[in-house]
Amino acid sequence: MEDNELELISTGVLSGDRTWISKAITLVESSSTSDKEIADNLLEIISSRTGSSIRVGITGSPGVGKSTFIDELGTYLTSIGHGVAVLAVDPSSSISGGSILGDKTRMDRLATDPNAFIRPSPSSGVLGGVSRGTRKTMLVLEAAGFDVILVETVGVGQSEATVAEMVDFFLLLLLPGSGDSLQGIKKGVLELADLIAVNKADGENELRAKQSARDYQSAMTLLSSTGSHWATPVLTCSALTGQGVTAIWDQINEHCANARETGSWDKRRSEQQIRWMWSLIEDQLIYNLKNQTSISQMISKTEEQIQNGDLSPAAAAKKILNVFKEST
Repeated sequence: MEDNELELISTGVLSGDRTWISKAITLVESSSTSDKEIADNLLEIISSRTGSSIRVGITGSPGVGKSTFIDELGTYLTSIGHGVAVLAVDPSSSISGGSILGDKTRMDRLATDPNAFIRPSPSSGVLGGVSRGTRKTMLVLEAAGFDVILVETVGVGQSEATVAEMVDFFLLLLLPGSGDSLQGIKKGVLELADLIAVNKADGENELRAKQSARDYQSAMTLLSSTGSHWATPVLTCSALTGQGVTAIWDQINEHCANARETGSWDKRRSEQQIRWMWSLIEDQLIYNLKNQTSISQMISKTEEQIQNGDLSPAAAAKKILNVFKEST
């Protein structure tokens, strides 16, 4: 890619042109070595226009209504003047490498909203179901003028923790249920949440949702840290009717204002930068390790030795790292 094309992409992103935004995101998500270098240059050019958005992670088990909720929340936000970008992080099959990119069909209004941008982002088997390019994609979207970034996680495995580490606010959506349903919720996910919303609080479910909210609130009281500046609220909402969605946005704004006042906003952002640095280092080291011809051949043989029971994983790891160390 020539310098003038890089200039075209950066200019297009900064002007909010959707074609160039899409090209920029494809570039920063690419695993190609040449693309990575160009992507880094692009991010350097647009860096002064990044970092000012509110980044919100949204999780919940399949069937809780995440996409419908995001469609409702996003539509409300664009109606009051915000530019909303949605990163819908999809599960990818570890067997076929396939990805279900159907989020646009589940966000009917946002998909056609001129002030919104939806980007399905296949996770390609990365730990936590989050694409390696998600952080970079957020920066591109911020530079393009979107001031609210919504990151939807698949709600399985370690994806919640991974997303929580890259956003300013983490929202957990739950379904109405009996008090026994608390047993099925991972304590770690509850501890990550800045707000819990019991969705589908409409029709016959409304009373049950309110009772569930009281149960969850009691659980959060037991989990809350005495030194925390924020007590995690539990609200009810309906993505179908819109009930409670504005109240959730009010809580997000209050949390962000509180974080700025107490200094935890800057602290959280700086810690995220450090984690991102180590993530990039780990990715590059593993890439270098697997792409040196002599080492990659040895890795295949070592894997066979492990499968045959001739070598332990610990001994194999030590062997590979020693060869890598000698080659650098």
